Amino acid sequence: MKEDLLYHLWKFQKFNTENLKTSEGESLKVLHPGVQNELSGPDFFTSKIQIGDQLWAGNVEMHLKSSYWYDHRHEIDSTYDNVILHVVWEHDAEVYRNDDSIIPTLILKDRTDPEILQTYHILLEKDHLKINCENDFVDFSNFLMEHWLERLFFERLEKKSELIQHLLNKTGNNWEAVLFILLARSFGSKINAEGFMAMGLSIDFKIVQKLSRHPFSMEALFLGQSGLIKTLDQYGLKLEKEYAFLKHKFKLENELLQTQQFFRLRPDNFPTLRLAQLAALYSANHNLFHDLMHAKDVGEIHDQLDLDISEYWRSHYSFGKDHSEKNKKLSSAFVDLIIINCIVPIKHSYSRFMGEEDEQPIHDLIHSIKAEKNSRISLFNRLRPKTASTAMHSQALLHLKNNYCDLNKCLQCELGASLLKKSPKYI
Repeated sequence: MKEDLLYHLWKFQKFNTENLKTSEGESLKVLHPGVQNELSGPDFFTSKIQIGDQLWAGNVEMHLKSSYWYDHRHEIDSTYDNVILHVVWEHDAEVYRNDDSIIPTLILKDRTDPEILQTYHILLEKDHLKINCENDFVDFSNFLMEHWLERLFFERLEKKSELIQHLLNKTGNNWEAVLFILLARSFGSKINAEGFMAMGLSIDFKIVQKLSRHPFSMEALFLGQSGLIKTLDQYGLKLEKEYAFLKHKFKLENELLQTQQFFRLRPDNFPTLRLAQLAALYSANHNLFHDLMHAKDVGEIHDQLDLDISEYWRSHYSFGKDHSEKNKKLSSAFVDLIIINCIVPIKHSYSRFMGEEDEQPIHDLIHSIKAEKNSRISLFNRLRPKTASTAMHSQALLHLKNNYCDLNKCLQCELGASLLKKSPKYI
């Protein structure tokens, strides 16, 4: 057993609350369990309890054994001075305040229904093939599933906003520069995402703006800064010359940048082609940030990311190797991924920055995109058919798998917690 079960029992009062008494035999009533603390310090803040005739307001600390208070050195930590109740599974030691008064203790072991313990054991202590609630996943109500997935999606957005805020700090709150860096990251896809972002970070966005009407120079800048120019043909030689000029003019450095990968990539995802497409995008649209932030639907965004690549790249994926000319616009599926991983998070953060609290536009936008396809999404769809029908669902499920299922945080998950909340008689 872990302490997360105690947190669950206390938070939802999932134990026999009739005739509660402290370990000293004093009557106890829980008026409010308080707010769970996710950081360091006591486990619950602003709790309200009554012991005997005395009302108390303060913090509650929990341990599997009361002696853990001393194992964790709480007696010398002033953040625990306002603990009004010690909730434990087993009571094996009295705990004292600095003034030598006993901290009241509530023991839950004999007040917890065995059915809860059995459910907890099945959920968190038995071996499972995929996820802990795999046998129950299909039975969760549609309302619970949809509500939790929506919360997870916005929780994922908040996590992504941390990177956006970091980039804003690095760029002096330049939203256009942040969009450029994150678009570069998205164009790199999974394999070259970090390398492309490093390239974006290495270029002052003012340089991109200065070159916006010079597509060849833009291409030379992105490819040269990424170390991808090869002088295997005339076009490569011209790019190399242009990049040398730009590097000297703008005092660029690229020695520490991450090497871009070609291995196991389809030609349409080669970093050379993707950077040429990114250059074409920024050469064609000089108001990209404004247009994307004000786009009302997926169709508008697809139109804004519709680009015509330079002539050379219509017949090349890499330098020195040509093929018959073909259209190399961004595919609809690739644009959808850019919307999911880059544009939606920035639109969300920017709307908050502008004081707009309405999340409906983001909700509508993400629901209008099809769910992503990968092994993790397929897992949930096998356990519960059509779990992921939109990108909101697939993004939420990725967050669920990575941040709850894989970390055994079932009791912090509404789905896992619901299994314990519905099982016993003490509701």
